[in-house]
Amino acid sequence: MAEHEAEADELEQALRRAVHGDVSFDAASRALMTMDASNYRRVPTGVVAPRDADDVTAALAVCREHGVPVVARGAGTSIAGQATGLGVVLDFTRHMRSIRSLDPERRTAVVQPGVILDDLRSAAGAHGLTFGPDPSTHSRCTLGGMIGNNSCGSHSVAWGTTADNVHALDVVTYGGERVRAAQGLDALPARLRDGMRSLAGEHLALLRTGFPDLPRRISGYALDELLPEKNADVARALTGSEGTLGVLTEATVRLVEAPAARALAVLGYPDESAAAEAAHTLLPYGPLTVEGMAADLVAGASGLPKGGAWLFVEVGGTGREEAYARAEEIARAAAHATTDHTVVADPAGQRALWRVREDASGTATRMPDGSEAWPGWEDCAVPPARLGAYLRDFRALMAQHGLRGTPYGHFGDGCIHVRIDFDLMREAGVRVFRDFSTDLADLVVTHGGSLSGEHGDGLARAELLPRMYGDEMVGLFHRFKDLWDPANGLNPGVLARPRRLDQDLRFDVLPRRPVDVEFGYPHDGGDFSAAVRRCVGVAKCRNESVSGASVMCPSYRATGEEQHSTRGRARLLHEMLAGEVVRDGWRSEEVRDALDLCLSCKGCRSDCPVGVDMATYKAEFLHHHYEGRVRPAGHYSMGWLPVWLRAAARLRAAPVANAASGIGFLSSLAKRAGGIAPERDIPELAREPFTRWWRGHARTVADSPETARTVVLWPDTFTNYLSPSVGQAAVRVLESAGLRVVVPPKPVCCGLTWVSTGQLDRARRVMRRTLDVMAPALDAGLPVVGLEPSCTAALRTDLPELLGSDDPRAARLASSVQTFAQALETHAPDWQPPRVDRPVVGQTHCHQHAVLGDAADRRLRERAGLTGELSGGCCGLAGNFGFEAGHYDVSVACAEDQLLPSVRAADENAEVLADGFSCRTQLDHLTDRPARHLAELLAERLR
Repeated sequence: MAEHEAEADELEQALRRAVHGDVSFDAASRALMTMDASNYRRVPTGVVAPRDADDVTAALAVCREHGVPVVARGAGTSIAGQATGLGVVLDFTRHMRSIRSLDPERRTAVVQPGVILDDLRSAAGAHGLTFGPDPSTHSRCTLGGMIGNNSCGSHSVAWGTTADNVHALDVVTYGGERVRAAQGLDALPARLRDGMRSLAGEHLALLRTGFPDLPRRISGYALDELLPEKNADVARALTGSEGTLGVLTEATVRLVEAPAARALAVLGYPDESAAAEAAHTLLPYGPLTVEGMAADLVAGASGLPKGGAWLFVEVGGTGREEAYARAEEIARAAAHATTDHTVVADPAGQRALWRVREDASGTATRMPDGSEAWPGWEDCAVPPARLGAYLRDFRALMAQHGLRGTPYGHFGDGCIHVRIDFDLMREAGVRVFRDFSTDLADLVVTHGGSLSGEHGDGLARAELLPRMYGDEMVGLFHRFKDLWDPANGLNPGVLARPRRLDQDLRFDVLPRRPVDVEFGYPHDGGDFSAAVRRCVGVAKCRNESVSGASVMCPSYRATGEEQHSTRGRARLLHEMLAGEVVRDGWRSEEVRDALDLCLSCKGCRSDCPVGVDMATYKAEFLHHHYEGRVRPAGHYSMGWLPVWLRAAARLRAAPVANAASGIGFLSSLAKRAGGIAPERDIPELAREPFTRWWRGHARTVADSPETARTVVLWPDTFTNYLSPSVGQAAVRVLESAGLRVVVPPKPVCCGLTWVSTGQLDRARRVMRRTLDVMAPALDAGLPVVGLEPSCTAALRTDLPELLGSDDPRAARLASSVQTFAQALETHAPDWQPPRVDRPVVGQTHCHQHAVLGDAADRRLRERAGLTGELSGGCCGLAGNFGFEAGHYDVSVACAEDQLLPSVRAADENAEVLADGFSCRTQLDHLTDRPARHLAELLAERLR
């Protein structure tokens, strides 16, 4: 161990001297790179983020001198394991991500390997062009990764694979040669030129006959591209080589004309086999996509026509009418076999349907009963005309091995994605995984297919390449690898001389017994390890921009650092449980630092395709990390905020406290003692808490009719002590709607502030005391109306998940909680709100988006004449987060992502709407536009 650490230290120092980019050998940086989106895990020695091609060359020289292998990595969304590796990982997502040039006339672009696909598409879109291949990870995958894997995406029926769209590649070999790969061999170094001529010339017959003829043949090296009739296209031969031959530093890619308008025909079929049989018959109509999925994957999705399976068939046109007509033509042509169809020409409607398909790589990781499913055989491909027969045999093979999965994918190209419920935590399950893999490889070959139809072979399938190609062709693969990389320094164990497919599984290092935790994790059988395993690495949290109402992941968008993404944090928790790289368990500083900038917005709970709930994981970690230790000051000041505010109210100390907060040195002392950011203003305390006002109001209000529905208005801490006008307004509105309002007779609290700071023992005590107070209301079946979204969400989720089955009252309270708008819609459906008739601007509260839903709020706003859409994202204050010292800059950056620009751009007559106290406070601190709760807007217009 000591010798290895000394060697690593020597390597690190040598790289720091040679490279201008970032060199990271710390435990956190290594832990973040142990996995991609596959079943595999390999621990690197260090990570280098090169700034340019010279840095790549210098890093390779140092690694070569030290005999250390190198793995090039983009966004790490590969599902076959080829983005994991030993030695040094070259991370291209930090610096080498520029579009060097774009030529609209020649329809080419020159890009660095770290360019995100959507950035290229956006730049090309300004000229009516696009890059054809578009995997579902298009918002975060990199061009380098796409070239390494020969990615395809849903539009390959029209525009082909990445190899079909590559013109030239600039690579550096492990030996230090800079190579320009294009068509022809003459410009190559003599060693490579002569070697490839010899390899191709000696095996012309095998190269012409040994590769299956199908659109999605991705497996192995594309040696047939070296044939003379193809003009020895070296760039295409290197595309799909998974970083085993050279490290890409620049690529010249082809662009295609983007249709001016698109329409989507969604065709329903009785079952998956019928959809698969029909897919290839639609190709003569020139579609852009023919995607398929079955009901077991998209249960509950709206907008789909009647059927048990569907084909998504997209077409283009010069305008919306032409695109719609072409889609209708396809629907009519397919009508003899379909159960129903719908045609969508509206871009927003199309995006909503495509989102169902793009999230499938995550949603498919859970079976309908909640059990886990895994990649490994994610993308086999067969000739499209054989897809129906192959799928029937595939289903039969799964049943034979006692496995389940939900196939979906690129039916028009004969390529199937599937996650299968392998039991990779036990030896017996791993044996089934291996046996099934070998049997399926034989089945794919029987149908004339390719083991990989999109994501490459990696660690998952390379061992089985002899079954597809035979020993002689695989021998040529080894020869090709040795020609380019004789030292075997680039991504060893991948493609050529591969490791066994059941080695390096990421589950091997996890504990086999459930970890002792506080939350119930009901969706993961109470197993924290299973909860952490939810993250399969599809990296939707790495989106650098958000659209619509999405939230995840604001801290990543603010910092751009992997450790501040939901995936990065999940990886560190995985390594904490493994104990190999992150060795301090719950005391880990690496995990603590990564979670420090988690806003607990809960956006990942809804936006992550697999439902990772990092806010809960953070609370769990903080509980154990600080157990028996002194906590940060903010945990005492803001974590115990309900106690301090209640005490101030009893002492009627609001005037004194507010005056003191306005005195500079007293305010500074208070903030320093409380761990509060010096840039923040301390919110004013209300002179009269809501509950005190309520007692006076209740004495004066006339008795409601006996038929009136009674609702319990929840006096959360923020409404009660800091923003009582919201509670007063809500009472006016609810009573005007004919409802009888009551308030709990004693103080209640959801426990949110203790949960968010990881003080879970205290949170439980607070919650149980609250349940005691609420018992009569629960027994009476009264609905509970929440005004503060974060507290309402805590009652819905944190309270039952923390108390679990120990107290059945927790589930009863959670199920009775409604938002303000939901309560009005449910219990006063005939009430007409007052007309406000104003545009609104603001942000949907992240907890409402993630937990509560805002459909009722939208409908209420519409009925009140409030027009306009609220933005997504997170305000950045997020309860205690934005007040804590050291978080101010990130807090503001989160607000600048969507909220502040939308408010600045709004009409001066627009109402700024923010139901959350944190959101209103952030706007008060950073803008001159006051924000109000929806209840306040409505109450103001009441007669």
